[in-house]
Amino acid sequence: MSRSTRKLHLAVAQLGPVQRADSRAQAVRRLLAMLEDAAARGARWLTFPELALTTFFPRWDLEDPAEIRGFFETEMPGPETQPLFDAARQRGIGFSLGYAELDGDTQYNTSILVGPDGRILGKYRKIHIPGDAQSRSGAALQHLEKKYFAVGDLGFPVWKTEDAAIGMCICNDRRWPETFRVMGLQGVDVVMLGYNTPSGYVQWNEPIHLRMHHHLLSLQAAAYQNACWVAAAAKAGIEEDSPMIGGSAIVAPTGEVMVRTFSEDDEVINFVCDLSVCDHYRANIFNFAAHRRPEHYGLIVSRTGAGAPLSAG
Repeated sequence: MSRSTRKLHLAVAQLGPVQRADSRAQAVRRLLAMLEDAAARGARWLTFPELALTTFFPRWDLEDPAEIRGFFETEMPGPETQPLFDAARQRGIGFSLGYAELDGDTQYNTSILVGPDGRILGKYRKIHIPGDAQSRSGAALQHLEKKYFAVGDLGFPVWKTEDAAIGMCICNDRRWPETFRVMGLQGVDVVMLGYNTPSGYVQWNEPIHLRMHHHLLSLQAAAYQNACWVAAAAKAGIEEDSPMIGGSAIVAPTGEVMVRTFSEDDEVINFVCDLSVCDHYRANIFNFAAHRRPEHYGLIVSRTGAGAPLSAG
């Protein structure tokens, strides 16, 4: 395949804050406006953020089951989200969309991949769930994803579309190298990532400037070490008095940030990606078949937490 046939126009739709009083219809209108913007620029695929249809409700310790269920989708598309699928089909642009999913009695933090024909191609459920299952006494901020979401049960699949091999992950997943390596071993070309990341971390007094540093570090290392493009979309700005980082970006397999958002508001960024760069890195420095040594990686799957050195005793 020639280099010219390996070009893919990607876009990222950063979403400014969605407040608790905002309706799904309001959120969808904003997403639609950015989808139209991306399509007008010629983009073929668009990444939306994590939990794009609602405010980031895990910041609260909610008790009313009806109130909690109100943040979750029981069908996709539903009446309020159908316009996104219709617009994708009309404009010939695919997208990933993050939302809270209710599957029977189980709640997931989910992202779906929708093709340029408006059909759902695949689903991913967040695996690395951060935060707490119970509120922390005296904490200024709460992060209760473990209370609201089960660990995803679909693994890290990659979908072979007509344009590229595409995978998805969500927020905290990006900090774990296993996320991208599993997709890298499937020949992923593009990873679409949505996130909601607070500026002030809630579990220890980490300097705020490290939020963006670690975010970009994770994207750049993952893209480089797995020979793929990463398209990362934030929900950003001051949402319910809680500041969240922006930093939405498209990162190349070289590890370079090719384009990044300027604001913490609704903003579309785009880049024409050369997918043959993935091929180059996979054939050379990250030629997995030639250089990986899985016989020495057993601890990665046999241990969850850190333990004693194998040479001890």
